[in-house]
Amino acid sequence: MSELLKITLPDGSVREVSPGSTPADIAAAIGPGLAKAALAAKVDGELVDLSRPFTADAQLALVTAKDEAEALDLARHDYAHVLAEAVQALFPGTQITFGPSTDDGFYYDFAPKDRPFTDEDLPAIEAEMRKIIAANKPLRREVWSREQLISRWKQQGESFKAEWAAELPGDEPLTVYWSGDDWLDMCRGPHLPSTGKLDPAAFKLTRVSGAYWRGDQKNAMLSRVYGTGWLNKKQLDAHLTRLEEAAKRDHRKLGNEMDLFHLQQEAHGSVFWHPKGYLIWRELEAYMRRAIDGAGYREVKTPQVMDARQWEQSGHWGKYRENMFVIPDEVPNVEDEGPVISGEADWMALKPMNCPAHVLIFRQGIKSYRELPLRLYENGCCHRNEPHGALHGLMRVRQFTQDDAHIFCREDQIVDEVQAFCELADRIYKHFGFTYSIKLALRPEKRFGTEEMWDKAESELRAAVVRAGLATEEYGWEELPGEGAFYAPKLEWHLTDAIGRTWQVGTIQSDRVLPDRLDATYIGEDGDKHRPVMLHRAIFGSYERFIGILIEHFAGRLPAWLAPVQAVVATIVSDADDYAKDALAKLKAAGIRADTDLRNEKINYKVREHSLQKVPYLLVVGKREAEEGTVAIRTLGEQHQKVMSLDEAIALLKSEATPPDLRS
Repeated sequence: MSELLKITLPDGSVREVSPGSTPADIAAAIGPGLAKAALAAKVDGELVDLSRPFTADAQLALVTAKDEAEALDLARHDYAHVLAEAVQALFPGTQITFGPSTDDGFYYDFAPKDRPFTDEDLPAIEAEMRKIIAANKPLRREVWSREQLISRWKQQGESFKAEWAAELPGDEPLTVYWSGDDWLDMCRGPHLPSTGKLDPAAFKLTRVSGAYWRGDQKNAMLSRVYGTGWLNKKQLDAHLTRLEEAAKRDHRKLGNEMDLFHLQQEAHGSVFWHPKGYLIWRELEAYMRRAIDGAGYREVKTPQVMDARQWEQSGHWGKYRENMFVIPDEVPNVEDEGPVISGEADWMALKPMNCPAHVLIFRQGIKSYRELPLRLYENGCCHRNEPHGALHGLMRVRQFTQDDAHIFCREDQIVDEVQAFCELADRIYKHFGFTYSIKLALRPEKRFGTEEMWDKAESELRAAVVRAGLATEEYGWEELPGEGAFYAPKLEWHLTDAIGRTWQVGTIQSDRVLPDRLDATYIGEDGDKHRPVMLHRAIFGSYERFIGILIEHFAGRLPAWLAPVQAVVATIVSDADDYAKDALAKLKAAGIRADTDLRNEKINYKVREHSLQKVPYLLVVGKREAEEGTVAIRTLGEQHQKVMSLDEAIALLKSEATPPDLRS
């Protein structure tokens, strides 16, 4: 008789089972309710199928819908497989390629036989998916050899899968999953026990787009079908409501309606700021300058283009070159014949970041320990060669301006400086009405520096957050293994907007690598040379993205101090035109960005139009207001109006139009 295996449950109890028993067997032994609810299992911390046999003593935790993160990922993975099975049932000859889960759903890439898929195909695919779910088909795992896999895919005419299978590592199990007895895909898993564990009312296919095989534009164009998937219909409905609200708040739509900016193909990923949009930028820039001046920073400006040798020394040329715009250091050929560029010139690059240039400023002249910390700030314009398909309005661009700073400090100053930055960031985010969570991103697998250096850098950032009082549940404190930069761990600030989305914005990184690579030194109290520690930090992240976030957070209804036009004086009758002009002059004299609307239109039309432009205040004036020196003031988003004297209205608007850091 085989020796029984000891399976330890989360409560510490131990079940003894025969070799070959599965997590599903233990769930059934505990009770029918758990057997029905169980979706997968964690065996010694690894997520596996319920049907995976035990081979040794193990720790076991059963995964149910209450374990939402794992359950959602499993469900979305399965929706992707059901999608692929449905598409091949409806469109014979379609080749399947790859289909992962995503943050809110799933997608699958297909090579259709006859034509690319369109959004019109989605209802039929959804209906077929629901049939597969209703059939409650078992999802069964098998281990195959590489030769079996390649042979299967070639027999089925699946050239993409055959290519992929040929490149899978031969030293690990190659697994396939059957859906029932008639459809399979290769996959690492795990999966739910059967398709029936999915809720047929909890998913929706959302759109179709083009995608290149393996993301390479030199390869075949595929049809990518996207979907969103959840554990139940209530979650799906809530998500679709959020999507509807997000569409209303889309900064690209509002930016066009409010005449703030535009983008066009002649400058992929670079923003054309219109006067109103650039007013927002200027207000943010002025606000940030006041903040950094008050915090002891010194503003600098550095070159856009630097020699490749500088980027080689910093390490960016080897690790980041694919994201850099490189430039030959030569005069182009101006003749009609021959190549424009010889190909023999030395290389230069548009800067993708400001840090190496700030080190070069630090290195000018001998620095003493008494001069530290030295805080160098730059509204630095940078360029990164993002793929065209990844660009997204203001949120992901190729040219952007960072509110960037680097603090050069001694070892004994690090925790104080990071704490001060945490407090500065906290104050700024609260001025904009954001709540946030703060995360510590720890050392990645590929990195510069010693283990001792990383231990020290991580502990310093952790200590600073604790001292600032932010390492708490209220601030969503969390540590993220493997998420740090290649040269340093970092703290990240994740803002939560008005509809519950999170945006990673601010960061501070403790870096001992770059000062060493670029030979930055200061003279210590002992008279010897020492390396400074370099703290990389930003609060907005980039002006472009932060403005995009603000537009969506406020649905275009920016706080009065940020609004491009803060007030409009609108007339009811032409008899009030002169009074409106006098009111405008007084508003402008008080520093309020104002305009008049003297058009021969009904007042309701004017109210509606300026509401669409998100003007915070509309001052309505007619004959009576002109005679009495009053205005009827309408606040954006409110139905009623208040009548007050012009002087009272100006005082109110002046108070609201004052930036939060300048209010008494």
